Amino acid sequence: MLADLLAIQVFALMMVFVRVGATFMILPTIGEAYISPQVRLLLAMSFSIIVTPIVQDQVPAIPTAGIMAIALLIAAEILVGVFLGAMVRIMVAALSTAGMIISVITGFANALLFNPGLDDQGSLQSVLLTMLGTFLIFETDLHHVMLAGVVESYQVFQPGVMPEIGDFSQMVARAVADSFILAMKLASPFLVIGTTFYALLGLLARLMPQLQVFFLAMPLQILLGLIVLLITIQAIMTTFLGEFSDGLARFISFN
Repeated sequence: MLADLLAIQVFALMMVFVRVGATFMILPTIGEAYISPQVRLLLAMSFSIIVTPIVQDQVPAIPTAGIMAIALLIAAEILVGVFLGAMVRIMVAALSTAGMIISVITGFANALLFNPGLDDQGSLQSVLLTMLGTFLIFETDLHHVMLAGVVESYQVFQPGVMPEIGDFSQMVARAVADSFILAMKLASPFLVIGTTFYALLGLLARLMPQLQVFFLAMPLQILLGLIVLLITIQAIMTTFLGEFSDGLARFISFN
């Protein structure tokens, strides 16, 4: 009897670890590429040990139909975990998109750096906003909301039940659209100023055709972009944190 009880406990821990591990693999702040895989594995295992007694009653019993039944249960948990992590990752990607828009407007489009938040090349503004956003998520304790959302997801996504792929795809498409809209909001001051600046350059080129307008305007464009970024970066990050918090309440927190 003790062996059966131990097997049930191990199976429940394994099922929780599958969902938590898949979420932590993609989740921002925790699943970043610059964090050691061993550290992420240790965090996922520790969190699973803490969560298992809370959600154990919702974990299905050990299937008696064989290895294929267990594989289907694991596949369903991986899908839910990847979905939860991807939804949050898409929201944070708005910072990188906004940074790319800002870099194009301010003349930094060709100044690329390694972006550790997305594990690829990004502009200066993209790296700055992504790293600053990651820091502010920790500073404002929004990562606690993400972890609470993982636990509360057991109330919506029954463990071992394959979720509806169509519903997942619709929510991902909506999240991508909302992320792009948020990026446009964050970059809106630069869009307005950039449009006005280039309109004035076109007018100046018509008035003085012999003047090398764009060669002369490049330093002004960079200087103006840096000044606008200095003035608006607080509003940009405040707006992002507000939208990110609302997005967590919509997609992750199932109170």
